[in-house]
Amino acid sequence: QVQLVESGGGLVQAGGSMSLSCAASGLPFGSGAMAWFRQAPGKEREFVAAVSWLGGSTVYADSVKERCTISRDNAQKTVVLQVNSLKPEDTAVYVCAAAPRSGFIMVPRTTTAYDYWGQGTQVTVSS
Repeated sequence: QVQLVESGGGLVQAGGSMSLSCAASGLPFGSGAMAWFRQAPGKEREFVAAVSWLGGSTVYADSVKERCTISRDNAQKTVVLQVNSLKPEDTAVYVCAAAPRSGFIMVPRTTTAYDYWGQGTQVTVSS
């Protein structure tokens, strides 16, 4: 059974940095992609970043690409999202997602491409 557990959320000052971890279990070896999405109150779920398990290809949303890094540890089945220079508008529930399928020609950005979701971790950036 696939389980995704996020950690690392909390309160951070604007201009600071955060590092979120997603621990995955039950994924088949060589799963397609892992991603982070975020959702602020009253807003749609927004793609943040994604990485493929094989090859480590990454893709970032334009809103964070200059200050965001996503990485994966295949052995430990963890994915880490680091965001620097945090802004109040980064405040959201950050959710880890998995698309354990092969055959992607690119790392997907869409919500529907991901089959499994964690419960999310709250990130609050104070002014």
